[in-house]
Amino acid sequence: MQALGRQILVEFYDCDRAVLNDENLIRDIMLEGVRRSQATIVTDAFHCFSPHGVSGVVVIAESHVAIHTWPEHGYAAVDIFTCGETIDPWIIQKYLEIHFGAGNVSSMEMKRGLFPERLAHKPMPLEELAA
Repeated sequence: MQALGRQILVEFYDCDRAVLNDENLIRDIMLEGVRRSQATIVTDAFHCFSPHGVSGVVVIAESHVAIHTWPEHGYAAVDIFTCGETIDPWIIQKYLEIHFGAGNVSSMEMKRGLFPERLAHKPMPLEELAA
């Protein structure tokens, strides 16, 4: 079976609580982790909640990386979704682990969009789809 993408669901525990509550720092860490994986950044959006917590997403040409933090618990949930075979999502996971100061990490990888035939990751022109 061939997959359109790989999705890693990551739980970071025992993290630096100050880092997990700093919207700008989280954004910088996420963007640098994505850059190190050689993914193509399209855009990003982050939001800091009151009294604490940050949510954000980095949209990449190869899919996305999203985060939700609970600084009061030293916990962050991250979704790393990459399509194609050129991006290693584990590079992103490791970079985040180090920079969040995670004491414990739980990760699960899933294959997304399973098909029996070999898949092309570049879209077909719309004219060919209609035929």
